Amino acid sequence: MKITVLGAGVTGITSAWFLHQAGHEVTVVDRQPGAALETSFANGGQVSVSHAEPWANPGAPLKVLKWLMREDAPLLFRLRPDLNQWLWGLDFLRQCTPGRTRHNIKQMVNLGVYSRTKLQQLRAATGMDYQQKTEGILHFYTSEKEYADAQGPAAVMREYGCELDMKTPDECVAIEPALAASRGQLVGGSMTASDESGDAHQFTSKLAALCASAGVAFMYNTRVVGARKEGDTLVGVQIANADGIVSELKSDAYVMCLGAYSPQWARLLGQSLRIYPAKGYSVTLPVINEAASFNVSLTDDEYKLVFSRLGNRLRIAGTAELDGYNTDLNLVRCEAIVRRVRQLFPDMTDGQNAQYWTGLRPATPSNVPYIGASKTRNLFLNTGHGTLGWTHGCGSGAAISDIISGRAPEVDFAFTGLVPERRGLWMGKPATAQA
Repeated sequence: MKITVLGAGVTGITSAWFLHQAGHEVTVVDRQPGAALETSFANGGQVSVSHAEPWANPGAPLKVLKWLMREDAPLLFRLRPDLNQWLWGLDFLRQCTPGRTRHNIKQMVNLGVYSRTKLQQLRAATGMDYQQKTEGILHFYTSEKEYADAQGPAAVMREYGCELDMKTPDECVAIEPALAASRGQLVGGSMTASDESGDAHQFTSKLAALCASAGVAFMYNTRVVGARKEGDTLVGVQIANADGIVSELKSDAYVMCLGAYSPQWARLLGQSLRIYPAKGYSVTLPVINEAASFNVSLTDDEYKLVFSRLGNRLRIAGTAELDGYNTDLNLVRCEAIVRRVRQLFPDMTDGQNAQYWTGLRPATPSNVPYIGASKTRNLFLNTGHGTLGWTHGCGSGAAISDIISGRAPEVDFAFTGLVPERRGLWMGKPATAQA
């Protein structure tokens, strides 16, 4: 089939790769001049199955109230006269029950394990290098309460196949010697040896180049400005090139990988996606003291920060700010990240030559992405991955390729709409979608 992928972030490019591998004719459309130049550009770098506890959990409402309007809060709701934000917030609260939290952990662990395997297979097949490290991910805790609260979710993750071994403070330092500088602050940790890290921008750019060399067509500097439906079928999308010239692009099927902007485009088709932009921040620092710098990828669960070593760069990312589509860089939040880094690793950096970045992550209230069919018969969804687009990218791309090709995916996941059991079933009747 002829398939158009809307969006060239990590989920768009992995979708294009697996669709092309399945024998389809693929075109990718993106408004940027290249791949992975928005949310996938400078993220935390972790491929983290162990990062599966959703923001919406039984302890979240009190934390959100405590953090409300605090500029440096790990999760900041900046309340706005925005109906979509309030509806998202209400759904977020609804997801905070123990039963829903458990269900959502299961979805993210299942998809994460599958996706990590697909990434490893892709890397082996292509020989791709994206400054990956395969020493695992160490979660560390500096709060007794946070450590105690982590035990329940950790047990659920282990139940569904995520290796997650609890560690003492001394064991944490043995895994990552750079933590010796903050040994007195540590109360414990957990290690997932099979998790990884790497530069998502490098991976996505290199995979896009492999796609192009294999025959995938790319239309960069091209905006999607409209859509034309006939009944329940999308017959074409209107696109505008860099000169503003509008034309119509027709395909047999379309895959929406537009990240935080997916709900706006879905509304053109009369659909509602419960996705809201969660602005995340990252700081990239040069290595100036090798002996004091971390090598193992780390997660600071109390402050919701992740640490990845990318060659001679140190990437620290995290926090979430719900402030609509505002992409302004908030220096208070950036400086709070550097302050925490210096608190944990006082000899690692002087904070100079820091590169600050912010991007809009497509967050669902449950943290579970939309993958599968939509209410429009030939439009498919691969969006809403929040902070885990890099972790779930390869698995999501492989799954959406299976669904479009008429196969049931190999992973137990709550896909949207109809999951075909035989080739081409979706072409025979409309899907009944959750989206």
